[in-house]
Amino acid sequence: MKKALCGLAALLIAASTTPVLPGVGNGAPSGAHYDLNIIGVANPKTSPMTDSGRHTIFVGLGQTDTKVTSKIYLIPGSFAVCDGNAFDPAFDCLGAQIQGQGAVFQLPCNTSAPSDITCGMGTVSASYTVWARALGQPGGSAVITTCGTDETGTVVCSSSNTLNVLTRHPGKESFTNVTNELTTLTGCYVQNGTTICQTVPLFSGGLQDFFWQYDNNHLKLAQLRFYLNP
Repeated sequence: MKKALCGLAALLIAASTTPVLPGVGNGAPSGAHYDLNIIGVANPKTSPMTDSGRHTIFVGLGQTDTKVTSKIYLIPGSFAVCDGNAFDPAFDCLGAQIQGQGAVFQLPCNTSAPSDITCGMGTVSASYTVWARALGQPGGSAVITTCGTDETGTVVCSSSNTLNVLTRHPGKESFTNVTNELTTLTGCYVQNGTTICQTVPLFSGGLQDFFWQYDNNHLKLAQLRFYLNP
C-alpha cells in the first residue's frame, strides 16, 4: 500500500498544472494538487475525449431556471480524466466502454473521509481532500451528488451533496471543502438481501457503478482540486 501511495503522490505532483503558492487567499490549501475543471456547454461535444492527459470534463449547461443532468462515472485508480465527454459513450482509462453515455473520472478510494466502513481490500486508495468553487459568468449554479447502484439495480444517491457550494456570485469566489460529499455516499441500499443504511467510501459497501450526478443550472465552470494529505 505504501508503494501505491507513493505512486499516487508522484503522479499528483507531476500532473498538477498549478504551482505551489503559499497563502493565495482563495480558501484552498497551499501545495501540489490535481486540478479538474468541469465545463458546462450548451452544444453537446461530438469528438472523443479519451486522452487521459486532459484535466477537463464537458457537461450539459442548462439554464438558470432549468437544470440539465450529466453523469461523471467514477472508477478506482490514480487521478485521471479517462473520458472528458459526458455526451457520448463512457470509456475507462484502458479504452473499454463502461456505460452508454457519460464522462469518466478515475480517483482513489479516500481513506480520510469519515465513513462506516473502510475502502475495499485491494482497491487503490489514498488520504486526500477535495475542494470546489464556481467560476465563469455570475448567476449559474450546479449541484454534484455521489450515486451508486446496489445489487437490485436500484440507483442510490447520497443524502449529502454540494448544494449551495457551486453557485457563481459576483466577485471573487473561494474554495469550499467538499471531501465528504464527493468521496462518500450516505444512504440506504440492499446488500446480500438486507437493507443497510450507512456512509460508505467510493468503490465500497457492495455498491457498483459509482458516479457523480451533475445537475447544472447554467454554471459554466466548476473547479475541483484534490490534495493528498501528508
